[in-house]
Amino acid sequence: MHFRAAILAGCVATLVPALGMADSAETKAFVLEALQNTLLAGDVDAVDRYFAEDYIQHNPMFADGVEGQKAVVGFLSATEGFKAEYVRVIADDDIVAIHARYEGFGPTATIGFDVFRVEDGKIAEHWDNLIAETPPNPSGHTQIDGATEITDLDKTEANKATVTDFITRSLINQEDIDITQYISPVTYIQHNPMVADGLEGFGAFMAEMAAQGMTMEYSVLHRVIGEGNFVLTMSEGTLGGQPQAFYDLFRLDDGLIVEHWDVIAPMPGPDAPHNGSGKF
Repeated sequence: MHFRAAILAGCVATLVPALGMADSAETKAFVLEALQNTLLAGDVDAVDRYFAEDYIQHNPMFADGVEGQKAVVGFLSATEGFKAEYVRVIADDDIVAIHARYEGFGPTATIGFDVFRVEDGKIAEHWDNLIAETPPNPSGHTQIDGATEITDLDKTEANKATVTDFITRSLINQEDIDITQYISPVTYIQHNPMVADGLEGFGAFMAEMAAQGMTMEYSVLHRVIGEGNFVLTMSEGTLGGQPQAFYDLFRLDDGLIVEHWDVIAPMPGPDAPHNGSGKF
C-alpha cells in the first residue's frame, strides 16, 4: 500500500491524539494527520495544533520552535507544484519514520526519509535526509519501489537487534564477518542507485570503490527504528573521506536482510546555515 497525499485526509482526519500517546498505530496516524493538515494543506494556522512550542528541527535550513515549522509550511505553500508521496511509514513507540518522494523543489524529484518524535500529543522533534532522484540502478530498481507491506510485528525487536549488530560489526567496527548471517544469500534486493542485487552486486560495488581509492566508513549509529519486518537506521560517517549522513532502510524475512533502500547525503558543512540542533 502506498500512502499518497491525496488519500491521507480520508484515512486519518478524524483522529485526535491523547496526551502521552504511546501506541505506535495512533502515533503514526497522528503524524500523517499533522502532515496532511499543515504541510500538504499549506495551512500555517494549523501548525499550533500539531507541533510543540519548543519543537526541535534537525534540518539546518529551518529554525527550531513552532515558528520555525510555520516557516516550513509557508515555504511549501509557496512552492509551485509541491507534491508528496509517502511510500513507507513505520512507527516505533513515539517515533514515526516516512520514506517519501517529493516534487516541486526543482526539475528533479527528491527522495527522502523524514523522522518525527511525538511527545505529549504533539510533534516534538524532526530529522531528515534528502537526495535527488536518480535513474534506476543496475538491477532496474528505483529508490522507492519494492515491498511496502508491514508484517512480522512480533519480530520487531529481533529484527532491530539483527540490523544493529550488522551495522555495528560490519560497518562501524569493520569486522571480518560472515555476511550471510545478516544478509540473505538467496534474495537481496538493492535500491541504492549504484548497486546491483545480490551479495555479488554489493561485492562488486565495494570492489569498484576500492579500485578508485574510495572508502565508506560508518562511525556512529544514532538511532534504530523498527516496525515488524522494516528497520531504519540513522548513522553518520564518511564516503570518500567526506562526512556523510547515512539513512538505511532494511526489510527482513526470517531473520535475514532481503531488501535495502538508502539515502546518503553530505553532512552540513561549516558554512551551511545552522539552527543549533545539529543533523542528529
